[in-house]
Amino acid sequence: MPAVWTKLSRFVPAMPPVSRAEQIRGCVGALLGLAAVGLMSALLGSETHGLSALIPPMGASAVLLFALPASPLAQPWSILGGNLISAAIGVGCARWIPDATMAASLAASAAIGAMFLLRCLHPPSGAIALTAVLGGDTITDAGFGFVLWPVVPASLTLLLAAVAYNRLSGRTYPHVAATPAPNPHRTADAAPTHRLGVRTEDLDAVLSRHDELLDVDRSDLSALFLEAEMEAHGRRHQAITCRHIMSKDVATVAPDALLRDAWALLRRHRIKALPVVAPDRTLVGILTQTDFMRCSDWDPRHGLRTGLRRLAQTVVRLERDPITRVREIMTADVTTATPDTPVARLVPAMADRGLHHVPVVDADGRIAGIVTQSDLVAALFKVSLADPAAGAGPVRPAASPRRPTA
Repeated sequence: MPAVWTKLSRFVPAMPPVSRAEQIRGCVGALLGLAAVGLMSALLGSETHGLSALIPPMGASAVLLFALPASPLAQPWSILGGNLISAAIGVGCARWIPDATMAASLAASAAIGAMFLLRCLHPPSGAIALTAVLGGDTITDAGFGFVLWPVVPASLTLLLAAVAYNRLSGRTYPHVAATPAPNPHRTADAAPTHRLGVRTEDLDAVLSRHDELLDVDRSDLSALFLEAEMEAHGRRHQAITCRHIMSKDVATVAPDALLRDAWALLRRHRIKALPVVAPDRTLVGILTQTDFMRCSDWDPRHGLRTGLRRLAQTVVRLERDPITRVREIMTADVTTATPDTPVARLVPAMADRGLHHVPVVDADGRIAGIVTQSDLVAALFKVSLADPAAGAGPVRPAASPRRPTA
């Protein structure tokens, strides 16, 4: 018996782990979404139309929209375009092909082809096409009116319910494909984290060789690979956290401090950023040299010399203007870490987004330290020296060329 069960278990799909809360969220969403379709049907008068809007394919659509909202098959154009096109194809086949079996088969086949062509593949739409052919006399008598009622209103109601419910329950819907961080220097080079490991072109090459439709967005798949690489790196070096590499004696500034005093603090400590903290040490922003440049009259078209002169003029003006405060030019939206954040987690933010400083805060949001790009590079370099798989060892300076002897 165990051998039989082992063979049968091969047919059970290996689904990714999903929490019980996520499973309940999908079930409740389908309940509310289909209830909304039923309520809409009652309010608009299903008796008048002679057909309820709760047709069976809506249940299949609910599975996708509420249990798999990130799937490319569950996006708004997929359900609206797929259901509308498939319903029209099904009605046409029912009208012009006498044999029901042939009409149903051709309707499903043509619907799939049309959805591929129009990029609105939605599996329940195949059931819509069959329903238009085999749904009974009421649907047959409705003809192309079946598209207008109940397919379009039911699809639209279920979609609106999915948008509202997914957003209220913390899911982004419609799903926005993950996009790689743009190069902060505005050049054609790929972001640093995309120059090694699995690259987008590698993923495209593998997908093209498999030539099979996957129920996941390609950009999401690429982002998952990057996260997996970060996870693997963090597992190898999980003992190294921000607590070990951060600077703890941090120069800070208050939001109401004068900008001239903040500039003097930057110059005194020879640093490029100051965390902005409230009296209780809670982080409220960060002030960098870039913030000073933004408030100057710097225009890249004027050249570097002119830009530097105008930046110096801005500093002089700040020293003479006692009413200019840090809070007026600081960056309030700050990327932060905790003392227990693995240093590998900082790589995408610093490498791809161009951040030079990441403040470290405790559980109460109070400043505990700061990690700079120099700290991160030094930590990763130390790790590479200790990792036998990292390469051939430390980089040594090249030997000086010999001078020719007479």
